[in-house]
Amino acid sequence: MCRPGSRSWIVAVVLSLLHLVGVASAADSKLRVIVIVPFDATALEREEQWMGEGVAQILALGLAQQPSIVQIERARLRSATRGEAWTESSLTQATRTVRADAALFGRLERRGTDLAVVPQLMEIKQNGPDVASLEPVVAPPGELFGRLATLPVAYARALRVAMTEADTARIEKAGRPTRLPRAFELFARGQIAAQRGDQEGNEAAVDLLSRAIEVDPSFVVATYMLGVVHSALGNRWKAAAQFRASTQLDASYPEPAKALGDLYLSQPRRLFDQAVEAYSKAIELRPFYADAYVGLGDAKAAKSDVDGAIAAYQKALVYNPVNPRVHMSLGKIYYGEKGLYYEAVTAYKKAIDLDPHSVDAHMGLGEVYEEKGLYKEATEEYRKVIEIDGKHTGAMYNLALVYEKVDPKAAIAQWERYIELAAPLATEKDWVDVARQHLRKLKNQVKD
Repeated sequence: MCRPGSRSWIVAVVLSLLHLVGVASAADSKLRVIVIVPFDATALEREEQWMGEGVAQILALGLAQQPSIVQIERARLRSATRGEAWTESSLTQATRTVRADAALFGRLERRGTDLAVVPQLMEIKQNGPDVASLEPVVAPPGELFGRLATLPVAYARALRVAMTEADTARIEKAGRPTRLPRAFELFARGQIAAQRGDQEGNEAAVDLLSRAIEVDPSFVVATYMLGVVHSALGNRWKAAAQFRASTQLDASYPEPAKALGDLYLSQPRRLFDQAVEAYSKAIELRPFYADAYVGLGDAKAAKSDVDGAIAAYQKALVYNPVNPRVHMSLGKIYYGEKGLYYEAVTAYKKAIDLDPHSVDAHMGLGEVYEEKGLYKEATEEYRKVIEIDGKHTGAMYNLALVYEKVDPKAAIAQWERYIELAAPLATEKDWVDVARQHLRKLKNQVKD
């Protein structure tokens, strides 16, 4: 049996697969799924190479305002290449892996005393990638930042996205997150540090983002991102304070409201009503905010609001049909609440297909296999989780339980690994006590 509480509590409802497939197919015909990667800045001096990340940040901020464009999170691309600069071949492979239609990339170079941003667009087609170059943005170093706000609009047009004058103005405004180039440099450097994903990187990001806010106290995006980094460090109160501060700076900015919803939903007391309110606010501000709909579905599911959860998940798929979180939630619904094995496996596999590094999807699939007595398959899923996250105590615990049924000696070794990892963790105390009981029992059996 898996550890109690390892599967989230989600509403007892099964959505029609045919309906969801139809919704996703309809969305596919209208949406453009893209990836954005840092521009290659290796031709610049080392102290200027942050600009490659800076261009990517401006593109992401601007294009987030366009409902016809779906951005794949950078985290889902990290394992596709180990190099800092993307090659066309690695970018093609990564773009296909995450089921994106196109990739936005390019390079920075010096042209005399000017700096040039050379943007490129790769569209994935059946006969191979089609790479096109957009008009370069060339300016003296001190003026380049001010001219880059037009670049997201240029990409949207290259992607053949229909835009009104209001759309264009909204995108360009988002592409100017601060008036001060120095504040933006610190912000971009902070993003680079945070994307390392470790304690040291996050602590460096806190310092850099704090300095960006000192330079420009009205820098809403930097204030919000400082909250995101504090959340990653486990500083919930500091994170919430930054999210609220960013909403005070700009009440129309939806990201902090969604982030507050995530905090409420993950609180030990699980503040479901507050989470629903926060997600609803984010959606009010950006009606096509797919991730906010996913969070709203999870929050309403936790409140047993069946119809509300259904509607939220359906909306999430309309605005982002390649969101693995939705399919993972469906897997939990199918099996955890209705006991539908094949539907659950299909949903979890879809989530993994979209995001092979989804720990939660691999865990969910492993639990389904384990409860059905498919121990070989369960073992494979738990091992994949441990490959992705070597400190995932839940996977290590569950793997030891599976080994008990098929290989007692392997179970002994696995329990010892789990205890070594989990013993120093206060949150694992009860589980470690149970693990030690299992370990003693197994060792006695092996002796006999």
